[in-house]
Amino acid sequence: MKRVGVIGGGQLAWMMANAAEKLGLELVVQTPSEHDPAVSIAQEIVFAPVDDASATEILAKKCDVITFENEFVNVQALSLLAQQGVCFRPRLEALAPLLDKYHQRCYLRDLGLPVPEFFALDEAENLKSKIEYLGFPAVLKSRRHGYDGQGTFIIQDFATLEQKLTLNQSLFLLEEFVPFERELAIIAARSVEGEIVTYPVVETQQEQQVCRRVIAPAQITPNQVAEIQAIAHTLLNSLEVVGIFGIELFLSADGKILVNEIAPRTHNSGHFSLDACETSQFEQHLRAVCGLPLGNPALQCAGAVMVNLLGYENSHSDYQSQRQQIAEIPQAHLHWYGKTESRPGRKLGHVTVLLDNQNRESGSAYALGVGAAIAQNIESIWYPR
Repeated sequence: MKRVGVIGGGQLAWMMANAAEKLGLELVVQTPSEHDPAVSIAQEIVFAPVDDASATEILAKKCDVITFENEFVNVQALSLLAQQGVCFRPRLEALAPLLDKYHQRCYLRDLGLPVPEFFALDEAENLKSKIEYLGFPAVLKSRRHGYDGQGTFIIQDFATLEQKLTLNQSLFLLEEFVPFERELAIIAARSVEGEIVTYPVVETQQEQQVCRRVIAPAQITPNQVAEIQAIAHTLLNSLEVVGIFGIELFLSADGKILVNEIAPRTHNSGHFSLDACETSQFEQHLRAVCGLPLGNPALQCAGAVMVNLLGYENSHSDYQSQRQQIAEIPQAHLHWYGKTESRPGRKLGHVTVLLDNQNRESGSAYALGVGAAIAQNIESIWYPR
């Protein structure tokens, strides 16, 4: 397989470029706007919304295999193409139970994986008795199309819940609020032959449900690492996935691990792998979907800190001065996505700082100390005081 179709043209597709070149592959991208990051790196573009199945039919004629940069697709419409022999990786049957967050929760629960308590919300059901069971605070989530905190609300009382449901036409999922000690994530890949490799478990730090920082590896026990790896194996084998999945988790104060959400694609929590690992998540994904042997996911350094550069204003600036200062930080690798428009919360780029054994202290004091200091330095340059 030499030509890979990618549905979606954002930064996740853009970051596949170097890996595609290294592996001798060509990328053909389906994306709606000429300003999308991956337009600059694709061999060919099909300009269309990502859920336009007739455009995907055109895409299919230009490539050997089709993969996904995001999950905002219409699986039902694409299944007609799959029946005609179009090769999707991951396969559509693997995506189907994950795209609706309520169905995703049910799937994980039925697999025996640990998840928070949850309910689907529809008008016919008794809302009061459900919320009494969960208690406040609770978490309200849009079942489709939520990302980077959009469509997720922490609800403190019944009046706020009713108001949100009245104002929004979306289908919602209601789940218990987990008073976690830390948020964790793991990137896992599965090959055509069923081989699975996992990246180091990382700690993710969110603000307003948007990932701000990732620290690799997470300072957790070997048993907790093994439990998270086992969750990844169970999920990927059950779905018979080909490609990369991102799995987000909660670690509770009593050491319990719960699955939060699944992303059936490359994921923000794995960006550190571009600079810190022998095989990046983007190369790994292309290797998997093209039927190539999987690469080594191991860290090539003691650790890494990844900081997202998020928009904080509406502007068309390229932030050249801030980028220059950040790039001068020792062992820093800056990735700028080339987006033409900044708005609050939008991911404009990220920077990964590699840590060597000299500046590595033992245990979690290192992660909290050195990692936090580096992240703080980057953010003090990036965000206006």
